[in-house]
Amino acid sequence: MINQGMNNFYGLTLKELETLIGALGKEKYRSRQLFKWIYNKGILNFDEMSDIPKGLRVIFKDMFDLKHLELKDVLTSTDGSVKFGFLGEDGNLIESVLIPEKERNTLCISSQIGCRMGCRFCVTGKIGFIRNLKTSEIVGQLIGAKQYLGDRKITNIVFMGMGEPIDNLDNFSRALEILKDPIGLDFSHRKITISSVGLIGGLKTIEPKAAGIAISLNAADDKTRTYLMPINRLYPIREIIDYVKGFKGGNRNRITFEYVLIKDINDSPDNAKLLSEILAGLRCKINLIPYNESPYADFKAPTDRTIEEFHAYLLSKHFTVIVRDSRGKDIAGACGQLGMRYLNENHKNKKG
Repeated sequence: MINQGMNNFYGLTLKELETLIGALGKEKYRSRQLFKWIYNKGILNFDEMSDIPKGLRVIFKDMFDLKHLELKDVLTSTDGSVKFGFLGEDGNLIESVLIPEKERNTLCISSQIGCRMGCRFCVTGKIGFIRNLKTSEIVGQLIGAKQYLGDRKITNIVFMGMGEPIDNLDNFSRALEILKDPIGLDFSHRKITISSVGLIGGLKTIEPKAAGIAISLNAADDKTRTYLMPINRLYPIREIIDYVKGFKGGNRNRITFEYVLIKDINDSPDNAKLLSEILAGLRCKINLIPYNESPYADFKAPTDRTIEEFHAYLLSKHFTVIVRDSRGKDIAGACGQLGMRYLNENHKNKKG
C-alpha cells in the first residue's frame, strides 16, 4: 500500500516536482534526474541513483513513495493478451489489459473504477460509478505493467479501460502530461489514444496534438444512439459532427469513430448507409468493433457475414475503416468487458 505521509511520486508532474525540490533550496535539475531514473531507466530504488548525492537521496526517500500499485492477479488469454488486476489505494480493483502484437505492445489503461455514462452494452457501465482514479493510479498502471514485463517494451497506450477519461479530466490530464514528458516516459502523442463517449466540453480542452482522439459513436441516428448511450441526450450526434469538423489536428491526426456492431441493433445495410451519410466529407477513421457478449447484457454479436458487408460498404464509400480484432474475450478483457469481476462478485453475494 502507498504510504499516506509521503508524496506519491507517480502523481507529480515534472513542474510540481521542481516546485517541491526547489522549496528545499535544492537545484531544480534534480527533478529531471529523478524523472530519468524512475521513468526512463525504470530504477525504483533511490540508492541506485548514482548521480544524486547520498545525502539528497536520503531526503528523497523520506519525501517520495516509489511503490507502484500492487498487482493482485494476472490473467493470460489464449491469444496472448494479459489482463492485470491492480489494487487501488483503497483496495478496489483496477483492470488494465496488455495487447501484444508483432511490432507493438499496447496497454489499455483505466481512468475510473466503474463508470457513470451507463452505456447499455458495456459491462463497466453496469457497475455504476465508484470513483475517479488518482493521477498516481492512472500512471501507476503503466509502471506496474512495465515492472511485470521486464525487457518487453510498452509502445502504445489507449485510454479505453474502465471509465470515461474525460469525466476524470483533471487527474487524466495530469497523467497525460507525465506520460508524454520527454524527460521521462516520453510517449509521442501518436502513441496515445483517448477513447471518449463524446463529452465535447472536455474534449475541447484537449490540445489537438496532445493525443489521438477516438469517439464512441455506435449509431448513426439519435434514437438508436440514445438507447445505447444515454449521454447522447446531452451530446447528440450533430454536436459530435460539429466538433470533428472544427478539429485542428492536421492530416495525420484524424479523429477515429468507434462503432460497436450489435446484432439487429445497428448492423444493417441501412445503418451502414446512414453512417456513411452523416460522416461524408469528414476527415476521420472508423473502427468497427464486433460486440463482445457478456452474461450481463442481452445483446448479441453480429455474424461474420454482416460484419464483412458493413465493412465493405464503408470501404466502397472511400472511408478509412478497419474491423478491430477482439482480444482477450476468454479473460473478460475485450472491449466492453472490463469490470465483470465486480458484477460476478455482486451476483455471488446475492446468491449467498
